[in-house]
Amino acid sequence: LFVLLTGIQWEMLPKEMGCGCGMTCWRRLAEWQKAGVWQRVHEVLLAKLNAAEQLDWSRAVVDSSSVRAVGGDATGPNPTDRGKPGSKHHILTDADGTPLVAVVTAANVSDGTMLLPLVDAIPSVKGKVGAPRRRPDSVTADKAYHSHFREVMLHVKGIEPLLPRRGTDDDTSLGRLRWVVERTIAWLHQFRRLRVRCERRADIHQAFLSLGCILICFRTLDPVFC
Repeated sequence: LFVLLTGIQWEMLPKEMGCGCGMTCWRRLAEWQKAGVWQRVHEVLLAKLNAAEQLDWSRAVVDSSSVRAVGGDATGPNPTDRGKPGSKHHILTDADGTPLVAVVTAANVSDGTMLLPLVDAIPSVKGKVGAPRRRPDSVTADKAYHSHFREVMLHVKGIEPLLPRRGTDDDTSLGRLRWVVERTIAWLHQFRRLRVRCERRADIHQAFLSLGCILICFRTLDPVFC
């Protein structure tokens, strides 16, 4: 968490914190990511938010943001940064901006191709009587995510697509719904380790992204339910 918040190098972790060797901490982060620990922690917090009526399933909102990278797995030429190496954070939130899914890809991966994988990656969220919830009522995104195939597939899943078509003004009216995911991305990028990707391994950066989502969920949760 300290590395995530400050962006400090592993070897420079203050000994006064009692964390031990920085590389040992790095290995623990990698091992727990491989074991699915961060995903399970995220799902526990989502269940608590669901039980506290703090998840709004009426709509899921999708967007992405590119960051610079030093190279390594899941990096590519960033079309918004003169082709420099970069990665992209793809985020799906509920209608209030609570992060449900966060995925790292190369910066040159098309936003539209990630829409259905993000929807399919929504975890089964417990917290209430009955079957766990994992499908929002609708999904909204900007024009980059629209295609007839994606609309049809969302309908098949029982989800209403709110995807503005290219060449229309639908994007203006739907923009008032999408600001929540842009705010969530801004919150994530307040964590210095996520502003610029320093890790060559994609799983390590994914672990940091998951930790960022965990912190946002924890801060959103009413202290009564902690």
